[in-house]
Amino acid sequence: MISFSKNMMLKWITSIALLLHLVFRLISPENNVVVDLLLFNLVGILAAGVALNAPLLTDRISAVALGLAALIWSLGSFFSTWNSFFQAQVPDGISDLCYSIFYPLVFLGVTRSFTYRRSITALELLDTVIIAVGLVSILTAFLLKPAMLSFEGSSWQVFTSILYPVGDLLLLALVLIYLLLTPINIRSILIASGLLSFALSDLFFIWSSLNGTYTFGSITDDGWILGLLLLSLSLGFPSSEAKFSDKISSYSATIALIASSCLLGVAALKPGYFPSFILIPGFITIALAFIRMSFALSEANSAGTERVLARTDELTGLSNRRNFLFHLAQLKGGYIFLLDLDGFKRINDSLGHDAGDQLLKQVANRFSRVIPTGAQIARLGGDEFGVIAQVDQLEAFELAQAIKATLSYPVTLTTSEVAIDVSIGYASIDPTVDVIDALRRADLAMYQVKEKGGGPVLWEKGKFEKIG
Repeated sequence: MISFSKNMMLKWITSIALLLHLVFRLISPENNVVVDLLLFNLVGILAAGVALNAPLLTDRISAVALGLAALIWSLGSFFSTWNSFFQAQVPDGISDLCYSIFYPLVFLGVTRSFTYRRSITALELLDTVIIAVGLVSILTAFLLKPAMLSFEGSSWQVFTSILYPVGDLLLLALVLIYLLLTPINIRSILIASGLLSFALSDLFFIWSSLNGTYTFGSITDDGWILGLLLLSLSLGFPSSEAKFSDKISSYSATIALIASSCLLGVAALKPGYFPSFILIPGFITIALAFIRMSFALSEANSAGTERVLARTDELTGLSNRRNFLFHLAQLKGGYIFLLDLDGFKRINDSLGHDAGDQLLKQVANRFSRVIPTGAQIARLGGDEFGVIAQVDQLEAFELAQAIKATLSYPVTLTTSEVAIDVSIGYASIDPTVDVIDALRRADLAMYQVKEKGGGPVLWEKGKFEKIG
């Protein structure tokens, strides 16, 4: 409750500070330190506080990213405005650096708000960095050459001049993507409005500066701090889960990678066409893409391993009951065999569970050696095994005999040799009956062997046929 009240207080203070700045700007259009340097940038810093103290219903990565974006941009604005009032100058590169960092932070914060998740994945983080670095660098690079004819200064100064409108265009594109992927609610409206306010104000500033009509301290500058405040306020409302955000992220990262590859291709075909510093983000994008690929392959391998483990008995390495039933349901003919070890409980109780585990693994190996190609063997639980095979009646008879013969000689364990037998019941697979009935028929036949002893028993048309 205390943190909630603190956040509400910050929201009110920030909103009042913004209104005060608008009022002072309308009343007194003359520039002064209090209004233009202190109050203006105080709104951005307070907006950062609102984001960083957002309630727990907000994803923390999004809150921290947007909070840092507002704070760093406000610091850049403070240094830039300082130079307009005082002779002791702060290097322009510091302000440019702050403004440049703002864009990837906002991109990360808004992307994270697409879905309501508590933790960020490595692939998601890499996608965000690849998109931010790749697309911004490629757009800047291909706009740089014609811009050099219009802008004065070094290549780096031209680069930073182009970076801002490219960043603003990406923010406008982000508004469109966000509105397409996210259900309309208070949070989505505030985020879209905040991005639009900031981007349009920045584009207007660039346009008016190029045309020589910009006035320092213009009321249109408040669009920047209004945008920061709206983005921070959006974090106080719940997020609806967006659709296809993972696909959009992956596709965007792929486009950024292709674009960076094109950039390096042009640079290779026309050496010196781009300044060398432009190529660095391209190399970084490609390097990150390879890292992302290694993560993706690792996750794919892990997912494949998990799928195998979900279908496999941990002790014997055979299929488990679930996988066995799945394959049984696919068959339209053949035979199902149920195998139950005779004397296993006695051995397990007298020699211990380790000996019992050794016995099960060796029995599984012996059974597997006589199973024909294409057949399925599984450990169904405890000392019970199952086999399904698409064979005819004669082959089924021979298979049952072969399985029983595998235990005709003792099994060697670590501590001793033990003799064990197996009761086998089997039945034909009838496509007109379900999996449960097929299992029941083989189970009934197997219990006939348990009760009366002897060789495998076939269940056929309601009768039991003893073999051997």
